[in-house]
Amino acid sequence: MTTLHTAPAEQFTREEFHQAVIAANPKVAVFDCDGTLWTGDAGYGFMIWSIESGLVSRNTADWVDTQYRLYRAGKVSEEEMCAEMVQMYAELREDEMRHAAATYFRTHIEANIFPELRNLIADLRAAGTELWAVSSTNNWVIEEGVARFGIPASRVLAAEVKIVNGHVTSDLIDVPTDEAKATALVRAGVPHPDCVFGNSIHDEAMLKIAKHAFPVNPTPALVQSAAENGWTVFYPASVLKDSKV
Repeated sequence: MTTLHTAPAEQFTREEFHQAVIAANPKVAVFDCDGTLWTGDAGYGFMIWSIESGLVSRNTADWVDTQYRLYRAGKVSEEEMCAEMVQMYAELREDEMRHAAATYFRTHIEANIFPELRNLIADLRAAGTELWAVSSTNNWVIEEGVARFGIPASRVLAAEVKIVNGHVTSDLIDVPTDEAKATALVRAGVPHPDCVFGNSIHDEAMLKIAKHAFPVNPTPALVQSAAENGWTVFYPASVLKDSKV
């Protein structure tokens, strides 16, 4: 029996990446956020920060900690965990969540923004590209973060719950992860974006509906997918510095 081996994914230099995106002349560009626009998982980080800062009760903290351990053990799905990481703030005031998200992003994530993506998005915005952000992290943190890139809250598709009388509820609006990322874009009227950027296998579905797919800082599973789909990958300089990629 013959075993077929997929050739390794090709890799862009910084200049090649920037030029390839600009050359695509996208009317619509879609970005995942955690790991794509900045290093780290802002969803998990915000969860830990909000527990340590006393934003949520001890009972809530214990419950979500247990759920996260089950998630790490493969007993809770990605979608379920992402949902619970936004539902855990039920009964808090929305303005309190916005303030907390702003504080967290400024103090823990902002310094980790990839300069290459900041510069690229600035050029796309100047060229009139319609920019979207899709993430399974809660919408408060994502809206706060992508405002730095000029992406408006109206073009953010993130884990979100209903707000009633200024208070957070546990009623889910959406949890865009895996196939649900592509579905969320279709529902928003963006079924075939010109360019999509993502870093993990949870972005694969929306990368596949793009005219041009750009895996950025890809996880091993997405590197394999990139090789299979003929996508060229890009690693920001800070990632290359900290690894042997």
